[in-house]
Amino acid sequence: MKNIVFITTISLFVFGCRPNPSKEAFVGQDMGIATQQLDAAVTHIPTDYVNYGPRSFKEGKVLYIKDSLDWTVGFFPGTLWYSYEYSKDATRKAQAKRFTDAIEGVKYNTAHHDIGFMIQCSFGNGYRLTGNEHYREVMIQAARSLITRFNPHVGCILSWNPNENWLKDKGWQYPVIIDNLMNLELLFNATKFTGDSSFYRIAVSHADVTLKNHYRPDYSCYHVIDYDSITGAVRNRHTAQGYAHETSWARGQAWGLYGFTMCYRETGYKHYLEQAEKITRWWLSHKNLPKDMIPYWDFDAPDNTPAGESTTIAPSSEKVLRDASAAAITSSALLELASFGTAQSKEYAAAAEKTLMTLSSSEYFAKPGENGYFILKHCVGSIPHSQEIDTPVNYADYYFLEALMRYLNQKH
Repeated sequence: MKNIVFITTISLFVFGCRPNPSKEAFVGQDMGIATQQLDAAVTHIPTDYVNYGPRSFKEGKVLYIKDSLDWTVGFFPGTLWYSYEYSKDATRKAQAKRFTDAIEGVKYNTAHHDIGFMIQCSFGNGYRLTGNEHYREVMIQAARSLITRFNPHVGCILSWNPNENWLKDKGWQYPVIIDNLMNLELLFNATKFTGDSSFYRIAVSHADVTLKNHYRPDYSCYHVIDYDSITGAVRNRHTAQGYAHETSWARGQAWGLYGFTMCYRETGYKHYLEQAEKITRWWLSHKNLPKDMIPYWDFDAPDNTPAGESTTIAPSSEKVLRDASAAAITSSALLELASFGTAQSKEYAAAAEKTLMTLSSSEYFAKPGENGYFILKHCVGSIPHSQEIDTPVNYADYYFLEALMRYLNQKH
């Protein structure tokens, strides 16, 4: 099995002094450990548990997804698909199919916008790698469900239902979050599959309105824009998971970079490429981006988090939590951006490579059998909600493996 070959040399590479390996050896070594972790994760899921997979790890306990409406439900099967893509091993394929098939009911979900994450990462990768026509039909139905949340007056897909759960006291009318860009890939695919251009037009409308309203003059972005659902006017600009309304929540910046890079790939529209490059320039030149390329959870957060927690991680003199999930998303986006062959492509590829090297270091890359069988450590979900603070999360692992595959296959 291809993914086992490098195991005897992994610990020297990841946890000790790092030589300068070839790209193939680097990816092989990381994939070798990732496969061990994924196999253990599958093995340790309770036998009476619904097959939705692990989400995070806290205080020595794996937190499993208990509801198919959880926005992260597609990441674990997607990670298994990337493991299969690398190894071509039948066991990986069977695991990926098992956890993908278990969430098929998501295709009828109209309760929130995250159906793109949920279906594209799981069924989308499954279709790409196997050509399974049923997976294609699932994606089409999911896209139909997603566009029920589109409001033509606003020009965007509604992200969160403003009168539910913790949102009730916000006074928002039509909240759209930067994360929602990531769901547009499902719509672009639906037009390819069906020839129905309405999916494409909705995706482009959402991207264009987001570009217009979510971004500050320096090309950092707000997390939440609240629109008037009748006039489409901007009511307020907020954060939900960042430190403050006018600060730059790291994962939000990563979603925007990835989203506009993907939109350029799918449309060829130059204004999306230009936006992605401007976001990249902001990210790479920011005075608070650490030299190792792993951002703080919010670029502008002060020394102590709102949760008042001890936030010391390596290097121990730095007080603000890092977010490996934002770094993984960014590294994957930068590798795709580099593939477009612009004048800055080599710079983007080098930044992505440096980020991957740090994520593969012992500070962020878990040893086999540790970290709840997740691959990356030190992620931040939502400090304002006291959720997943300095823990592994399944979406960090997903984008890390995606980045490894893009790195392995890059031509520049």
